[in-house]
Amino acid sequence: MRTAPGVADWAGVDMADRTTAASEGTERGQADRPDITVMRETVQILLDPDAVALPPTADELETLTQMIRGHLELLIPEVEQSVRRLKKDSIPRYCALACVGEARGKLRASPVRRFGLEVGYARRLARTLNALCDHYENLGARS
Repeated sequence: MRTAPGVADWAGVDMADRTTAASEGTERGQADRPDITVMRETVQILLDPDAVALPPTADELETLTQMIRGHLELLIPEVEQSVRRLKKDSIPRYCALACVGEARGKLRASPVRRFGLEVGYARRLARTLNALCDHYENLGARS
């Protein structure tokens, strides 16, 4: 399972270990694929109907938002790689790339009062991640 850079991937590892880990990357193969199950579980925390009544604390929300941002940053290039094998005029390709564009836009955006500030922003990111997971799976790149 890959995790988002800066979230837990290299926590507590010095630069020499990073170089070694990067050179071992080719040996990991399947382990480098995004863990869609973990991504969907993270999404569910924010999109669970009970979360509206009991929203996460500020610290939990910050952690969840960073995790989802990291998941998006990992999954965007994976989906882009998956669509390369499709025809240029393919509808699934078009839809997946539209979702990638939406995800990039959400990553550039910031919380806005009109749309629920931090909680609304985190939920918009979560919905986008969920859609990107769908495209990743539909393109045959299952984790």
